[in-house]
This record gives sequence, structure tokens and C-alpha cells, in this order.
Amino acid sequence: MDQIHDNTDREPSAKGGSVSQTTKGGRLHGLLVRTGFGLIYAALFIGCLLLGTMPTAIFVAAMSWLCCFEFYRMMRLDGKVPNELLGLAAAFLFPLSALVDPLWLTALIFILVLSMGLWYVYSPRTRIADVAVTAFGPIYTGFMMSAIVLTRDALPGFEGALLSIGVCASLWVSDSCAYLVGSRIGKHKMVPKISPNKSWEGFVGGLFGSVIIWLILWATGLYDLELWFAIVTALIVSVLGVFGDLIESRIKRGVGVKDSGNLIPGHGGMLDRSDSLIFGCITAYLLLHIGGVL
Repeated sequence: MDQIHDNTDREPSAKGGSVSQTTKGGRLHGLLVRTGFGLIYAALFIGCLLLGTMPTAIFVAAMSWLCCFEFYRMMRLDGKVPNELLGLAAAFLFPLSALVDPLWLTALIFILVLSMGLWYVYSPRTRIADVAVTAFGPIYTGFMMSAIVLTRDALPGFEGALLSIGVCASLWVSDSCAYLVGSRIGKHKMVPKISPNKSWEGFVGGLFGSVIIWLILWATGLYDLELWFAIVTALIVSVLGVFGDLIESRIKRGVGVKDSGNLIPGHGGMLDRSDSLIFGCITAYLLLHIGGVL
């Protein structure tokens, strides 16, 4: 999420206080709401990861469906007409197919593309832009987040649960550290035209937060994880998480909305809450395979 840097000057308010004090009170309330609902979301997520691969797959499938639904909502604001029936079904099925066999992910992509092609051929009013948006939605959400299910399924029992939680937590903590650091000392903007509240100071704070979580995973001794590889993975995963955030920010700016939805108070929509997981989790899954951990 974006890091906020407040430069509000102190001016007398109509009630004898100050604009700065009012602003700080509003920011504190907003932070409490954001934190509370964020903890509820994280507790549900972690609970499913602890319960096993099936609860994880169902939870991630529901997340993917909601993310894809919000993506299509934004695309409709941009004048696109996605085939929501096909796209939302694929978004939901991608994480479930990963639970069965990774080969099913490839088969589902083939079925999705074939279905989009047939829809385009037999629907004269359908534009290629509608087809592209329809296909991108479930791949961007369901396919990418299937990596969470694959990571949870790669190792049995508590070890798989802890590793999956650690991967997600590294992105959550990275996001929180970036927000806290950026809101206090953020001055140098990263990409002001896309996400004006993001700062390089917050970015560095996010990297630090991710490294802490991966060092904890390394310190457990449960995984064949070298110290240097844990640090490198932490940095790359955090960077890709930021990249995922920027992609969603670019989508929202392109259609003129502040949030993808209003499902989670203080966070916006499910896509707003999951944007860093979309790219961060699949990056972690691939790196853990390359490093021989999985």
C-alpha cells in the first residue's frame, strides 16, 4: 500500500484546536481501523494455512475470485466488457487445480484461452480488448496466487504451514514497515505519477521488514536455507511485492479510482490487500525451488 508523508501546516481551527491535531486524530483512527481489519484478515489467512492444503486452496480461491471481480469492475469503468462468467470461474479454479496437480494449471490456461477464442469467434460485437481483459483477469489473480497453494503443498505438516506463513508475512511486514517509515520520514518520491505517496525511504524500510521475517525462517533450522540465500530471497520478494503494488496502482490510476473496492475497511478491496502477494508469493515459490528448499 502507499506510504503517506504528511506536510500539513499548523493552523487554528474553528474549535480552537489545530488542523494538524485534527489531521493526526483522523490518521490515528484510520491506522487503528486499518490495523484491526488487517489483523482479522491475517488471522483467517494464517488459520487456513495451519489447517492444511484444502482450507488454504479454498481460501485462496475465494480471494482470487474477489480480486478478479474487482479487476473486472475497474475494467468496465474503462469501457471494457469482460466475459465475467468464464473469467471468474477460471480465477476460482486456478488455486483449486494447483491442489490437484501443477499440470492442471497448464490445462486450465489452455481451456481458458480456447474458451476466449471461441467466444471471440462467435460473438461479433466482442472486441479483442474485451478478450484480452477477460483472460488477463484470472491469470493476474488466480494463476499467480496459486503459488500460495503450491508452496503450502510442497512440504507436509507444520513445516509447510510455517514456510507459507513466512512467505506471506514477509510481504505483510514489508508493506507495514514501508508504510510506517514512509509516513514518518518519506521525502523522496518513487513514482509520483503512478503512486504519489510512495517514497524511497519507505521502500528501504519494506526491504528491512522482509529480511527480518526470512531471517526468522532461516533461524528455525527447519529448512535447507542458507543465510545468504534467505537474505537475497527476502530482498527480491519484497521488490516484486512493491512491483505488484505499483501495477495495481497503475490500473487504478488508469480508470480513475482510489481503491479497487470497499470490502476491507482501511484497506479498500481484496485486490488492494493482495496486490503485493500476487507477485511476491510466486517469486518466493520459484526462488525456493531454484534454491533447492522445495
